[in-house]
Amino acid sequence: MIPFQKAADVRSRRTVLSDQPWRNPRPAPNLQELQPQLHKQLIPGWLRAWWPAFVWAGVIFTLSTDLFSSEHTASILAPVVKWIYPALTDEQFRFVHHLIRKSAHFTEYFIFYLFLFRGVRGIHRGWRWTWGLAALGIAAGYSVMDEIHQAFVASRTASPYDSLLDSTGAFFAFVVLLLWFRLRKSYAATEPV
Repeated sequence: MIPFQKAADVRSRRTVLSDQPWRNPRPAPNLQELQPQLHKQLIPGWLRAWWPAFVWAGVIFTLSTDLFSSEHTASILAPVVKWIYPALTDEQFRFVHHLIRKSAHFTEYFIFYLFLFRGVRGIHRGWRWTWGLAALGIAAGYSVMDEIHQAFVASRTASPYDSLLDSTGAFFAFVVLLLWFRLRKSYAATEPV
């Protein structure tokens, strides 16, 4: 709306209100003004911050089931890897398969940490050590629980080294986020106003 039209609308509203004192003096908000408030009321703030972490925790739990055991992933990856590199021996494939599985541990907890940091931080901005360490503690705790879960799955094996690898992935995400926020802060301080 053009500013002088808005002023004219306010003046005309005042004349109508002075003739009709029973009317509400506040203008009715339009939908664009109400949408952010409705969005906040429909979905609680904590759920908006934490839902990616909850979903990813479910993905990690699913990856720890029999469906993603070493035998099942080998049967899926073997044709793909041997199609890419036909001269690969079975011993070489077992090594490649092992690397893929271990890098999956690292990667899934790297991503999990980012979602946990988002949840812990909530509506706030920037970096705080307490947020970073809390998210790291939650990721490490969940990695231990994940290995305990695998101990009860017949086709899986629980390993403290896998939990350590998971926690290492979360720690790398911690370092990446710390450096990201430090670089952004230093860049904002050197940028001319």
